[in-house]
Order: sequence, then structure tokens, then C-alpha cells
Amino acid sequence: MPRQYVMVVRCDDRPGIVHSVTGAMLAVAGNIIENAQFTDPGSNTFVMRTRFVSENMEFDRVRGGVVSSLAGTDIDVQLRAEDNFRRALIMVSKFDHCLLDLLYRYRTGELQVEIPLVVSNHPDCAEMVEGYGIPYLHMPITADTKAAQEAKLLELIDEHRVDFVVLARYMQVLSEDLCEALRGRAINIHHSFLPGFKGAKPYHQAHARGVKLIGATAHYVTPDLDEGPIIDQDVVRVSHTHDADALVRMGRDVERNVLSRAVQAHAQDRVVLIGDRTVVFP
Repeated sequence: MPRQYVMVVRCDDRPGIVHSVTGAMLAVAGNIIENAQFTDPGSNTFVMRTRFVSENMEFDRVRGGVVSSLAGTDIDVQLRAEDNFRRALIMVSKFDHCLLDLLYRYRTGELQVEIPLVVSNHPDCAEMVEGYGIPYLHMPITADTKAAQEAKLLELIDEHRVDFVVLARYMQVLSEDLCEALRGRAINIHHSFLPGFKGAKPYHQAHARGVKLIGATAHYVTPDLDEGPIIDQDVVRVSHTHDADALVRMGRDVERNVLSRAVQAHAQDRVVLIGDRTVVFP
């Protein structure tokens, strides 16, 4: 069977970009099977995601042919063989609903990632994770050990060739330095309400205020807490008949679905950052 590839290109918008890219496909005997493109009018940035098949099974030869064909242009190219899954390191604290959802989708093949390691500041989820055959590293964090532990985390990311990090209800605020080191490759999930409820028991705060919608937001991590570029969001309608515990249960469902969609979109190269915004191709 021909090997499938995913290519993402970006450059300043101008006439002839698609012509140049399709010419690169011809150079590697590629046949396009899926294509989506977008021009951001604010920045004049053109982005395109293309899936194609090629009889050439050697990735380096395909990449070399594409890059050579586009040499001399301003087109930035990101290319991946589709069967070479992105490697995701998952971080968790005590709440396990998002982690469990990711692990189940990973085991069934629905989530197209490799998970070389799960890291936690608590030991609670160790047995569950190891039951999936995935190593679990307990890294407790205090104010005195935070810098050293974050340095160790960056070493693990290099050691395990990690492509991106998923904060699956990891209840620690990352330092500004770590946020910068992981810019565009660390995904977080948080509850999103109108108005916003911070601190302990947000769903109980929401219940006390009589909210009518609860939801969740998956976004890239930045030094500005919970304000990074948004990848996915969802809401569910609630009423006065739902008590605080019901809001917690419904909120967990929304959180895990939103996070899984965001992780899948990133893993499939469907998310492109343009400044503080994202383009998420379907």
C-alpha cells in the first residue's frame, strides 16, 4: 500500500502558493487525498494542511523531494509520515477522568499518539496507568523543589523524544520558563464558565450563582494562566434542578471530551498557531 503523509505549509499569502505545493506533490509522485487551507486576513498568513499518498515509502526521500521542489520560496514546510504517531507525555495530579479517557482512546487506537510516559506529582494514578503498560513517574513538587523538578521534566521530554505534553488535570502552575520552553506544544484543559470561577470547587461556585451553562476549554499553555490560544471548547446546558454534584459529573464529561478532541487535533497536525489564535482544520 502507498504510504500516507501529512504536510502543513505556511507563508505570506500571495498568488501561486497552491500551484507550488501541488508541484511538490508531483515531484514525489504524491496523490492528494485531503486538503484544507485558510488565509488569515489580519496577518496575511496562508496555511494549508494536505494529506497525500506516495508510492515512495522512504520518508527522507519524500521530504527531500518536497523541500527541493519548494526551495527558493518563502513556504515553510512541516511533513510527517502518518504512521509515525506524535509522542505525548501526559501529566496528571489526582483527578483521573481526563487521563482515563485518553488512555482508553489510546488503547483502542482511536487516539493516534504514542504515550511513552505519564508524570504526576501524586502517586494516586500509578496502578491504573501501569495497567496500560505505560511507565508512571511520581515527581512530588514543593516550592523548594519546583525548579529542579521542571528541569528534570525537560530532560525526560528530550530523553523520550516527546513531541507535546498534555496536562490532564495537572494541578500545578507551570513556571514562566517552562511555559516558554513548551510554547505551542503543551495542552491544558480547564473549566470555562461565564462568569469565571477560580479557586477551590468551581462547580460548587457555579451552582451557588445559578449558572445555566457549564463548559470546558482546551488551550495551549502560556505564562498567562488559562489564557493561551484555544484549540477546542464545548458547553452543556444546566438548570436549577441540577445540584452541585450533578454539575461536577457533567463537567467531567465535557472536560474529557474537549481535551481528547484537542489532543487528537494536535496529534494529527490539524492545529496551526497564528499569533495568539489557532486555525483548527476539520
